[in-house]
Amino acid sequence: MNSVLNDGVLARTAAVKCVAAVLGQGIRLEQALGTVSVSDSERPMVRALSFGVMRFGHRLERIAAALVKHDWEQQAPLMKALLLVGLYQLEYAHAPAHAAIHTTVESAKRLGLEKAAGMVNACLRRFQREQDALTQLADSSIGGRYSHPSWMVKRFNKQWPEQADALMAAANEHPPLTLRVNTTRATKDALIEALAKEGHAAHGLPEGTDAVVLERPVDVRGLKVFQEGWCSVQDLAAQWAVDLMAIQPGMTVLDACAAPGGKTGHLLERVQGLKQLVAVDSDPKRMERVESNLERLGLEATLRVGDVIDPAILGDQQFDRILLDAPCSGSGVIRRHPDIKWLRRESDLGALSERQLQMLLKLWMRLKPGGQLLYVTCSIFQEENQDTIQRFIERQVDAQAVKDFAGIIPVQCRGLGVTQGVQILPGGGQTDGFYYALLQKRV
Repeated sequence: MNSVLNDGVLARTAAVKCVAAVLGQGIRLEQALGTVSVSDSERPMVRALSFGVMRFGHRLERIAAALVKHDWEQQAPLMKALLLVGLYQLEYAHAPAHAAIHTTVESAKRLGLEKAAGMVNACLRRFQREQDALTQLADSSIGGRYSHPSWMVKRFNKQWPEQADALMAAANEHPPLTLRVNTTRATKDALIEALAKEGHAAHGLPEGTDAVVLERPVDVRGLKVFQEGWCSVQDLAAQWAVDLMAIQPGMTVLDACAAPGGKTGHLLERVQGLKQLVAVDSDPKRMERVESNLERLGLEATLRVGDVIDPAILGDQQFDRILLDAPCSGSGVIRRHPDIKWLRRESDLGALSERQLQMLLKLWMRLKPGGQLLYVTCSIFQEENQDTIQRFIERQVDAQAVKDFAGIIPVQCRGLGVTQGVQILPGGGQTDGFYYALLQKRV
């Protein structure tokens, strides 16, 4: 085997392992990618194949099910992953057919699936011969056409009937790499100029925002401006949180689910002279990322590890502003994390909504009279958003929803028919899907 094909085998084998870890063990793709041992030159291919299968795998599954003799659902995760990686290369990656088939078969052997190598070879070659018919079969259902699990398709069609197709199409797109300029160290123009000197074209997003988009995504860890704390990675929709909170110097602020620290950093960049900003998260490792991000940006906050609804974490402290970026399904950020299609279940939504409500009720007791709490999710499911807020307002008589988002969130980014808060749909205005509800505590 020549060196090119050998490199391809190693990368494809690693990708199969990552996909199988998601399918079989429920491991997040980024975590799985962090466990594979490959060279720096192979890693981009591993990442591209793994993300591609997560993004388009529900469509490819329909093709694979027509190719294998036995029930697809009974196939082992490793076997499923092997076929999906092979099909992805032929359908989406436009790899030379002989290389894609040969290296996928060799991957089967490396993975201890020697007996299955012949079947893999036969399935991929049959796909070559019958590609048009098989893709038409996959596209005969909406879930196949847009590569989404059936339960998501039904929910999108029910909750967003006019936008459902566009939402699913947007979830399959490659997201922009949006940066947030650290205004304590640079301006947007200075950041764009510095990026250009490093050989990376970029442009700023609308006036009044701190957002800059790279025209070609790169690993930001290699950028000098990133290393020196001039910027952070943050979607435009997430950057609107700081404007909605209207924080003033001298205030005490709580970031209740802070990791990995994007909004914590933005609050500190925008508002100097805070009395205190407390950032809490329950995951110690993710809290280490908050600490390292703040250090890189040259910022300081009070960091605490634990469940924010545990009274022992914050004592009797109260706050002028609270940011609750609540745990959610992530249905608005599928284009960044396509493994959500595989890891999230419809049955998760009830438990998530209940957890969100309990966090709101507990944190409300820590909000000073006249203070404001900003509730945030990266979901587009109503159960986690307007329904949760409506349940909260019905139970908390001193809570009042602030409805004026004018001048902050453009109308073209909002979903229609939302009765509480504002829903930002993915794709519009180059943003991910987010939900915001601003609540004020009556005096």
